Amino acid sequence: MASDTLIPETRVLAIASHVVHGYVGNKMATFVMQSMGCDVSAINTVHYSNHTAYKQVKGTKTSAEQIQDLYEGLRQSNLNNFDLLLTGYMPSAEAVQAVGRIGRDIKFNAGTKPGSFFWVLDPVMGDNGKLYIPEDEVPEYKALLREADLILPNQFEAETLSDIAITDLTSLAAAIQVLHKTYQVPHVIITSLRLTRDNHTLPSRTPSRTPSKPSSGHQTPITSPEFSVETSHPSAWPTTPLSTSSPSPAHIPAPEEAEEEPENLTIIGSTATSDYKPRLFRIDTPQLPLFFSGTGDMFAALTIPRLVEAVHNSPTPNLASKPSWRSPDEVPAEELPLAKACQKVLASMQAILTQTVERCDASMKIYNARAEKEGHGSGEEADKERAMRKHLALMNASEVKVVRHVKEIVDPPNLERFKPRRVDEVGHVSDEVGSVVPDELDVRHLGIGSMGDGAIQVLTSEEKEDARARARGMAEEKLEEKDVQKSEGENQCAEG
Repeated sequence: MASDTLIPETRVLAIASHVVHGYVGNKMATFVMQSMGCDVSAINTVHYSNHTAYKQVKGTKTSAEQIQDLYEGLRQSNLNNFDLLLTGYMPSAEAVQAVGRIGRDIKFNAGTKPGSFFWVLDPVMGDNGKLYIPEDEVPEYKALLREADLILPNQFEAETLSDIAITDLTSLAAAIQVLHKTYQVPHVIITSLRLTRDNHTLPSRTPSRTPSKPSSGHQTPITSPEFSVETSHPSAWPTTPLSTSSPSPAHIPAPEEAEEEPENLTIIGSTATSDYKPRLFRIDTPQLPLFFSGTGDMFAALTIPRLVEAVHNSPTPNLASKPSWRSPDEVPAEELPLAKACQKVLASMQAILTQTVERCDASMKIYNARAEKEGHGSGEEADKERAMRKHLALMNASEVKVVRHVKEIVDPPNLERFKPRRVDEVGHVSDEVGSVVPDELDVRHLGIGSMGDGAIQVLTSEEKEDARARARGMAEEKLEEKDVQKSEGENQCAEG
């Protein structure tokens, strides 16, 4: 089967990190998208020898000027007619600004043809309650949100962007509603959620080394005492000058273990309705007993061709010609093209990662047997050297070698296991959450920048009337809530 027949001809500009060895950033994304028939052009934001989970790395970062110059070279040769933009790790606030200018330029060129340009933004900022980027990048990322069609934050990033702590499905729905309403993001997928059986969230952290029921049947082959999930994402790459002794986020201590260890990882996605309310769906995937680098990049890269495929196969007429490919309100959450795309994405990933665990297990058994025969010296330095060699072997053994998994990329197995379902367990989220109320001059602050200096929108007559109607509705909703509370209080007094 020829790969270029899988989806309509699609030109993608991918702006992300690059490594010489391994599969993260553009090294991962480019191959995955090309395997599905996409024509990919790549601008690399860093050039590293390997990902930093190895704890030793050489390389350089790409400056904002260099990123802009590379795009200018494409533009002057009329090579910037891209259908999609995928943006990942950016090493500085200036780089985020440069990527914003690039995205807006491509979007402007496609302005006369609705649906002809789509921007997938992975806001690589941090995890585990900690930023991995300079703080001045956060407002720059927020400024990009209104430009993007689909964003792919993890739990911590979604909390940072929405300013809502996610503790359960209701607060998660509120955070997504803020992203939809305040920032006008049409599509959101929150990745790598860890939910307890009663649908409370756990912070992203390193799971126990012997999960109670690992789905693959394999325990972690070898674990390094300092290797943690924080280094699995390019966002963890250091901002200090590179050297073999550079500090690594792998030294960040993991939080204390929770009482309940989830056996699944969950993604929850949403496509906004016409009034920017969430339509939530979820897919649970078995948690594997090994940490991988580049899985976020693989998820983003697989999502692009699968979403293109789902949009073109949608029963909604001409959906590919509609702005941001947003389905009509009557389409239920589990039937959204975004949900259909995620089903195939996760089926491919689970197959690839399960085989990676098996390959890693076999490789580390061979390594351990060889190391035992070779013997080792004694003393603290010899122990450190032996531990480092084993850690490097583990990092190499756990590389997700997607070049060996074209079949799983193109033809994902066990699709029924990853069928999306509508999220019904959400409590009440007020319409007021995420709504931006205009001031007395009918000016709406857009949530970008400080209140005095940030972006604003002056409402038209029609928008003014809509805003007033929403304000009346919110006021009525508050009165109803007060009446309910008053009634409940009176009933309690009567019972007393």
